[in-house]
Amino acid sequence: MSILTPDDLQAVTLTLKLASVSTVLLLCIATPLAWWLAHSARWYKGLVAACVALPLVVPPTVLGFYLLLLMGPQGMVGEFTRWLGIGALPFTFAGLVIGSIVFSLPFAVQPIQNAFEAMGKRPLEVAATLRASPWDRFISVAVPLARPGFLTAIILAFAHTVGEFGVVLMLGGSIPGETEVLSVAIYTHVEAMEYSEAHWLAGGMVLFSFLVLLGLYRVGGNWAKGAR
Repeated sequence: MSILTPDDLQAVTLTLKLASVSTVLLLCIATPLAWWLAHSARWYKGLVAACVALPLVVPPTVLGFYLLLLMGPQGMVGEFTRWLGIGALPFTFAGLVIGSIVFSLPFAVQPIQNAFEAMGKRPLEVAATLRASPWDRFISVAVPLARPGFLTAIILAFAHTVGEFGVVLMLGGSIPGETEVLSVAIYTHVEAMEYSEAHWLAGGMVLFSFLVLLGLYRVGGNWAKGAR
């Protein structure tokens, strides 16, 4: 029976760390963005929505390539980070986090936006008549009613980060313990014809994907029951 190598265990740990950090940051970014998209009537709302959804249709390698150029030593972001004394972000954990946030942004924004839109304006108007401040209305009314959307966003963002390949390969390469995440480790094993090790990692990801889908259906079913 094959066992996971130390590099494989490092890849699993790094993947979970990357997914956790990216999901927390995505919620901080996606929540106000989803709220604005759900309630704004600005003419450029469609442009913003299209930019948010762009990672859904752009190939991951293309997205990773342009992020690599942007954050590289000659890129606009790269020059700024070098000016700050941080250095170039590609092939670092911070670079992987930024790439993961960009790539998984629609998976966090859209479920929350849909939940805000499904809630309607009536609950907020009622809260306003009770003299609740805008912040109180958001925290006490909007967030609890949109909870299924937040749960869906958390599950999708985390799972999507765990499974991403093209973006992390372009931005991070395959540095064990630093940028080699689970999907890249599987690719490395297959490239070396180490199919037994690849089976262990790939099988774990299949099981994880099944549990993610099960969780999504459970969230959706509970939401439907609550609506009835």
